[in-house]
Amino acid sequence: MVTSKQFAVKLQPWFEARRRFKLSNAHIQMARELGMNPKQLGSLDNHRQERWKAPLPDFITECYRKRFGRNGPEQIRSLEELVEWDKQRRVEKQARKQTRLEAAGALSEPPAVAGGSVS
Repeated sequence: MVTSKQFAVKLQPWFEARRRFKLSNAHIQMARELGMNPKQLGSLDNHRQERWKAPLPDFITECYRKRFGRNGPEQIRSLEELVEWDKQRRVEKQARKQTRLEAAGALSEPPAVAGGSVS
C-alpha cells in the first residue's frame, strides 16, 4: 500500500519536470496520461539544438490529440490537487474502516446483564 507521503514522493519527478521545462498543469496531466517518463522529458525538449523537434508543450499536446482525439484533458487537476485528493481519500477510507470495525465489535460482544446476578 502506498502512503500519502510515498504518493507525494512518486509525484516528485513530475514537480521537477514542471519547474524545469516550464510546463503547465494541463501539459503535466497530458504527459502522465500518455505514460511519459518525467526523467526522459529532457531528450524530447531539445528543440533549440535540433530544429526539427517541436517544443515540448506542443509535442505533448500533439501526442495527446493523436491518442485521445481531443486537444486536452476534460478536467485539469494540478499535482498539488492530486496530493490533497489522495490525503482526503485515505482519511475517508480510514474512517469507513473504523466504523466498520466498531460495528463488527458491537455485534460480536455478548449483551450485558443488568443487575449483576442471574436467577
